[in-house]
Amino acid sequence: MSGIAKIENLKKLIIEIRNEKVLLDADVAAIYGVETKRINEAVKNNPDKFPDGYIMEIDKNEWDSLKSKFSTSIKGGKVKLPSAFTEKGLYMLATILKSPQAIQATLSIIETFSKFRELSRNIKELSVVQDKANQKMLMQKSGELIAGIFDDDLQTSGTETSIELNFAVLKFKHTIKKKSK
Repeated sequence: MSGIAKIENLKKLIIEIRNEKVLLDADVAAIYGVETKRINEAVKNNPDKFPDGYIMEIDKNEWDSLKSKFSTSIKGGKVKLPSAFTEKGLYMLATILKSPQAIQATLSIIETFSKFRELSRNIKELSVVQDKANQKMLMQKSGELIAGIFDDDLQTSGTETSIELNFAVLKFKHTIKKKSK
């Protein structure tokens, strides 16, 4: 994953408005490597691509509440109230924006969400699979997915790194061994 589209960077930008996880238009612009006005133009010029649930207009009360959580030098200078994009809105926006950074960011986001969905399916399957060999295979596959999601952010020491995640009834442990050159 490149630059701002890394999972850790995206997590910092996601906010919750009206019980939806969203990204503000200025943050989306930074991810896609364009100016915020280009994001707003894309939405304005393609209204049929942004039905309800894809984008929401932030009202003044919501914006004032959000601004109090941000450093005003970072987000407080806006004149126009921002828009907020849901996951579906981000995907749709990606079909419109054509910058090289937008394409790379979109690929990174899609790959990450795909890995999360596969991991979720594996966890559900693990809860019903009785066969030890299938359980072991699913655990290995899940560990590889987790490593792939956090790959750039893993700190390694020596020749291997272990990742452990506990999910109430499941515990994943995945060891990554460095290959000898």
